[in-house]
Amino acid sequence: MTRPLAITMGDPAGIGPEIIAKAFRDAPAELAGCLVAGDVATLRRASQLIAGDSALALPVVQLAGIAGWRALPPRCIPVLQTCELPALATYGQVSAAAGKAAAHCIVWAARAALAGELVAMVTAPIHKEALALAGPGFARFPGHTELLQTEAAAFAGKTVAEMPVRMMLANDELKTVLVSIHMSLRDALDAVTFGNVLQTLQIAHRSVRGAGGAAPRIAVAGLNPHAGEGGRFGREEIDIIAPAIAAACAQGLNVSGPFAPDTVFMRARAPVGQASEFDVVVAMYHDQGLIPVKYLGVEQGVNVTLGLPLVRTSPDHGTAFDIAGTGKADASSLIAAVRMARQLSPP
Repeated sequence: MTRPLAITMGDPAGIGPEIIAKAFRDAPAELAGCLVAGDVATLRRASQLIAGDSALALPVVQLAGIAGWRALPPRCIPVLQTCELPALATYGQVSAAAGKAAAHCIVWAARAALAGELVAMVTAPIHKEALALAGPGFARFPGHTELLQTEAAAFAGKTVAEMPVRMMLANDELKTVLVSIHMSLRDALDAVTFGNVLQTLQIAHRSVRGAGGAAPRIAVAGLNPHAGEGGRFGREEIDIIAPAIAAACAQGLNVSGPFAPDTVFMRARAPVGQASEFDVVVAMYHDQGLIPVKYLGVEQGVNVTLGLPLVRTSPDHGTAFDIAGTGKADASSLIAAVRMARQLSPP
């Protein structure tokens, strides 16, 4: 690797630092070339927590700069101090200080990635309430996606509207891209427009690779039961979704549908050693697309932000305040997120 991959520590009161420490301990080969953007004291506490004995803890090495990743000793957790945290956060407690520290780590990593100093960024979970308390600079962002979108748009000299993004949830068997993300179901129905569906298809086409690097085979889920049953159960498929598919096909995209949403995910699933009919499914709203992937195993799910001029992935879970500090958190999804980030990164 010519550039490192940065993992942001997430909310220091949650399980982010703990799963990062576990990932460096349990998957050193996959974490080679990674550094942590975070708070050194917080990562040292996490390393000691999972070791059960400070003498057995994986050492935390503080980097003076990004270039320091090249000369790291084996079996350590490299941390670049990218935030201010006056005191160690209390596990499981929402606080403005923790939210602000987590946000500063994200901003640093985003700017470093946009500047070409990082090959990709993987974000550990943040707490949306803590982010809202982090001050006027961060309170307006519902989560990672919107913050990263704003940073990327500013870097490119564009408006946020000129840099549309989409969420993809993926594991080794199934990939889904969403037309809408975090909004009420009622609002999500209104978001199923010709423009939004077509834009989602275009972003999926640019961002997802098919077999051998070919253009992806995109399946589109209908909105209504049985994909509307010819208009009997709703006309969105006829009036909105099918015309968007036709427009995408006219642009040379490999798109099919709309298909009944209760069966299309099975057609796109690729169990180990088996081929699938499609490479990715475009779903109309959050739960329609995320439930199938999470059902296959939340511990292997990876959240990917599509449409940004950088690679960003994250584990498919939250801060888990209820178990933070207990040593019970599973690092599998974080390790999968690192693996996915490498797959999506340019050579």
